[in-house]
Amino acid sequence: MSALKRKRGGNGKGPKTAKKVKFVENGTEKQQNIPDQDQKNEFSVPAPVSVGKWKNKERVLVFSSRGINFRTRHLMQDLRTMMPHTKADTKMDRKDKLFVVNEVCEIKNCNKCIFFEAKKKQDLYMWISNVPHGPSAKFLVQNIHTLAELKMTGNCLKGSRPLLSFDPKFDKEPHYALLKELFTQIFSTPQYHPRSQPFVDHVFTFTIADNRIWFRNYQIIEEDASLVEIGPRFVLNLIKIFQGSFGGPTLYENPHFQSPNMHRRMIRLATAAKLREKQMVKELQKMKRSEEKPVMTRDVTDDVFATPSVEKPVVIEHEAPTPRKVKKKKKDKQFKRQRVQKLKKL
Repeated sequence: MSALKRKRGGNGKGPKTAKKVKFVENGTEKQQNIPDQDQKNEFSVPAPVSVGKWKNKERVLVFSSRGINFRTRHLMQDLRTMMPHTKADTKMDRKDKLFVVNEVCEIKNCNKCIFFEAKKKQDLYMWISNVPHGPSAKFLVQNIHTLAELKMTGNCLKGSRPLLSFDPKFDKEPHYALLKELFTQIFSTPQYHPRSQPFVDHVFTFTIADNRIWFRNYQIIEEDASLVEIGPRFVLNLIKIFQGSFGGPTLYENPHFQSPNMHRRMIRLATAAKLREKQMVKELQKMKRSEEKPVMTRDVTDDVFATPSVEKPVVIEHEAPTPRKVKKKKKDKQFKRQRVQKLKKL
């Protein structure tokens, strides 16, 4: 229904007091032949902040397999919140092969993918892929802390575009340079995206330490350009880089990677070794107690206190010793009141 009511049976233009809109483009006003009476009732609408064409049409599909826990689900939701150019999909069945992900991305019209794969309800793997031709990388995700769990003081505008900060080590080795390009294409929000905001108020950092990639999200404070962490945070342990999407020839394999199953096995073996050592010590103590001890005919400690005596010269006293002075006991002094009472009794 229009804002201005028309009269019945005529082409009425509404009341004369209706306001007219004057649009402003690029800071210049359109000149129109408007009567003086109508110029008083007009107001200007500012032009949009970001005027441009959306050219980089990167779309990232973020979803997972069945069997994930609540922490992984919250991490996926945080990634979708931080990246406005993402899409979601239902969980994939465990029995399906990973090549099915390429078809799902094609149906969703996505050319990048972040896929979380859960195994044994305790291990989480993350696939980052360029669909459909590759390359792709597989990571083991460790030390996950979500936004709801951290409760950091940092904050940023939803849908704003982030800065990407990479460690200098990403430019020194070829496999890290490949991962840098993958991260740049996936985590950077395209310019003029319809769901994005034209502001830059946070930064994603990718740091290499202990042969792992540490992800952090910081807010940029305008006053002094200091950083305050927002979250989430997680650590990516690289396993392999493949030439194709979710498969194909192996381009790089991490020699420092240790599978979670092997890590748990080493912990169990170390615990079992400690228990075996304690058991051996107990058995040795029992064997020592059960051994027959030799009967001691002579006690060794008998001669410990046997010391040779020193002969003293014999002295004969011809005079009696001088008597000691005996001190007389002082009589207890009586108070005046007690003496008066004794006199009265007499």
